[in-house]
Amino acid sequence: MIAQETKFLKAQGVFQRIARSLGEALGKGLRLDEIERELKEELQAAGLAFLEGFVEASGDGDQGAAVSRGGTVLMRSEGPQRRRYLSIFGEVSIPRYVYSSGKKKAIEYAPLDAQLGLPSGEISYVLEDYQQRLCVQTPYGKSTEDLKAILGTGVVVGTAEHMTQEMGEFAEAYRLSALTDEGTPPPENEGQLLVTVGDGKGVVMRKTLAQRMQEATQAARAEKQTSSPEATSETADSRQESAPEKSMNDGESQGEKASAPGQRRAAKKKRQQRRRALAHRQSKKKSQKDDSKPPKAEPKKSRKQMAYVGAVYTINPFVRTPEQILNETCRRERAKDRPRPQNKHVWGEMTQLAEGELIDGRSSLFLHLAVECHLRDPNHQKTLICIMDGEEPLWAAKEEWLDRAVEILDLFHVMEHLWTIRRSLPTSCQADDFVDHHTRMLLEGKVDYVVRNFKRLITEWNLRGNAKKEMQRGIGYFQRNRQRMRYDEYLAKGYPIGSGVAEGTCRNLVKDRMELTGMRWERRGAQAMIHLRALYLNGEWKTFINYRIEKEQKQLYGKAAAYSTVTDYAQSP
Repeated sequence: MIAQETKFLKAQGVFQRIARSLGEALGKGLRLDEIERELKEELQAAGLAFLEGFVEASGDGDQGAAVSRGGTVLMRSEGPQRRRYLSIFGEVSIPRYVYSSGKKKAIEYAPLDAQLGLPSGEISYVLEDYQQRLCVQTPYGKSTEDLKAILGTGVVVGTAEHMTQEMGEFAEAYRLSALTDEGTPPPENEGQLLVTVGDGKGVVMRKTLAQRMQEATQAARAEKQTSSPEATSETADSRQESAPEKSMNDGESQGEKASAPGQRRAAKKKRQQRRRALAHRQSKKKSQKDDSKPPKAEPKKSRKQMAYVGAVYTINPFVRTPEQILNETCRRERAKDRPRPQNKHVWGEMTQLAEGELIDGRSSLFLHLAVECHLRDPNHQKTLICIMDGEEPLWAAKEEWLDRAVEILDLFHVMEHLWTIRRSLPTSCQADDFVDHHTRMLLEGKVDYVVRNFKRLITEWNLRGNAKKEMQRGIGYFQRNRQRMRYDEYLAKGYPIGSGVAEGTCRNLVKDRMELTGMRWERRGAQAMIHLRALYLNGEWKTFINYRIEKEQKQLYGKAAAYSTVTDYAQSP
């Protein structure tokens, strides 16, 4: 006991120095914030000293010259090997004996690592937690700078990105494990309607999905050619056949080099002359072309890949009338009665390429939503509703996984179509109340009337060009989605008809973090960021960190983590 206490004498000395400094500061007239900053630095040093004392008191992991592990005899290293450990107080160097099957062999057993529950890398779980809480909210550069400003220690941007990718490997497994009967909200905290929303948001990528598919195809073709015995023998034969020819053509023979240097110079000169003549002819042809019309600009290729995001929540019915929705005064008066979404959980998926096959992000998202809907309403006692815009592939994915859901076309997107049409109309058209009138008709369930009226207006107003095109596009949009626009029935039953939750999900989950100026993403990093940010927005960060530590400790040492709780620091809703 006395020997262990001596390990902490350095830390105790730091505390004594802090006490003396505070006593001296009383007579200096320093501001409290100045004392606070100095105290923080002193306490940081004390924390590091205590941590080093604890590591030293834990021993060196020496279990003898040899140990038997799984039927294999492992030999102790000749001397202690140091391991770097970056904590929130600073860097700690941990000397310990390790065991392997022989010299220069990989470490197979490190007793002190298991005793201390060290992570797989050099970064402590606490520092990783703090860093990633910042990374899911702000760019990597800013988050690393902020953490260093707060703690006085931290990691570089590349390490923070690697952290995100590694933690992302645990995120999906955690979410699936959290979707259990125990992990679902209690029934008394749920609303009567179970609602799902879905949408897509583009993420700018360093390589597009098409480029990754092309690279994967080329790699698979190259691997197939190299692994094929026939291809290998043909390649070898062709090399043998071409070798003499290359030797003759390139003048590899020493005799030729010695006897005909002038011939090589003459051949080189002729090649240069041919190149100049060819360049002159091409330049002449180009100058003869008619340059009066500027060349047609090629369309800019998009480097975006869609991230499909969705949410599941419950809410109580809220009966309204078309007048209350259209009248701003009525809408404000009823706002105090509007029920709030309960237990909203967001998630996001991107299409990925795995072993040469595409795994569709839409289907992956709706599979996740379907699992959560089943666990939150296993007996189908709640009315299931799905609100989205008019993207047919999303509705197809919904039909595959949530076929019983009532389909509702988002009213906000409908009104966007009406406003697009209104802006395309000539000023001569009497269309002052165009949007309000047709929105009212749609809320009253008169979709057929709106379609007929659009067709009539095309003829009556003699629409041409873009105005006619937009009107016809609106006609097709309403006809395709007619069965999802029974707004009179939805309002009478108190169903939500707007996907503000989906829009907010896209903005919070993707846009606010992943569409900042100059950002380019790799698929693995983008998907990891979406998953981690979803867990953070869902308020699941603390339990996720616990899960991640438990899983890694079991993988590394075959045991549960010694400390399985993480302080629940305040986080944004």
